[in-house]
Amino acid sequence: MAEIHGVCDERFGAVREVLAASLDRADVGASAAVYLEGEPVVDLWGGHADAARTRPWERDTLVNCWSITKTMTALCALVLADRGELDLHAPVARYWPEFAAAGKERVAVSHLLAHTAGLPSWDAEPMTVEDLYDWERATSVLARQAPRWEPGEGSGYHAFTQGYLVGEVIRRVTGQSVGAFFAEQVAGPLGADFHIGLAAEHDARVAPVIPPPRPEGAALESARAAARLFGNPPFKPETANTAAWRRAEIPAAGGHGNARSVAAVQSVLANGGSARGVRLLSEAGCERVLEEQSNGKDRFLRFPLRFGMGYGLRSAEVPISPNPRTCFWGGWGGSLVVVDLDARMCVSYVMNRMLSPGTLGDDRGIGVVLAAYASLPS
Repeated sequence: MAEIHGVCDERFGAVREVLAASLDRADVGASAAVYLEGEPVVDLWGGHADAARTRPWERDTLVNCWSITKTMTALCALVLADRGELDLHAPVARYWPEFAAAGKERVAVSHLLAHTAGLPSWDAEPMTVEDLYDWERATSVLARQAPRWEPGEGSGYHAFTQGYLVGEVIRRVTGQSVGAFFAEQVAGPLGADFHIGLAAEHDARVAPVIPPPRPEGAALESARAAARLFGNPPFKPETANTAAWRRAEIPAAGGHGNARSVAAVQSVLANGGSARGVRLLSEAGCERVLEEQSNGKDRFLRFPLRFGMGYGLRSAEVPISPNPRTCFWGGWGGSLVVVDLDARMCVSYVMNRMLSPGTLGDDRGIGVVLAAYASLPS
């Protein structure tokens, strides 16, 4: 069985076993964490930080977490809303006047958070990957374009654009980039090693992402469909292994962290707004995440989803938790975070080997989540 490092409350030994089995079977390097009532009860890691298996995955190894970054950006918006600085149901144009162009006057901040704004990709102009590193260009093109559908009428996953849309609102409200606000107001106070925009000093700690196998059959058709919908700009997962990607603030997909840092942040939401002596939200502010914004088959993920304020919500189709007041999201390739406001528990799984083609996790992360729930005190 794979060697596992870290600490694990004896009640949660099943999580250690699941992670070890995953490293024996499918993973190259991975980490798992469980925070209960704001405190860590599981903080484990193992395997290797590179595909050649020459570098061990260390306690402080970081990896690109893809769309788990969306939960960090959404949490920033929830913090601002709880402070009274941001109205989640106000028109985006109240904070970003240029956004009102092309019939978007009534698009609300909540539409951005719930993927219902009709702006799932850049449609107005051709984009390059380098344009993703130019905040002004990426946001100004979105401000000029028209929505693909009537905003609020169902979700269509905003894979990259959501981060720029919500991030620009945060910038207009605070005067800070989303990465700077997150570092100063969220990660810093919590002592969480998660970064939206990674400084060069951390490069040696990064585990490169290992791209998923080339899709075949139905998976290949799905990938081609996604490229038609989201392929502006054309994008490959290997891009995340470049210095330019790490330096840029990509608030929907470019965050770097590990299971501990993901859970350290999101445990605040699970625990009524505070964790380890730091309060970021009121109880009521946490409850905002559960306000349903859409419920139905997502136009692009092609799966029934409930979206709250920036997170997916538990549903009959996605029974991610036995408890109703649970939200979650995953990262491209398999990473996953589950935030349970009933159990006051946060579970996260982060790895470097991408397997699943979407953002709803796979049996590796789901196994960690199931083991955490099975370990909860009765």
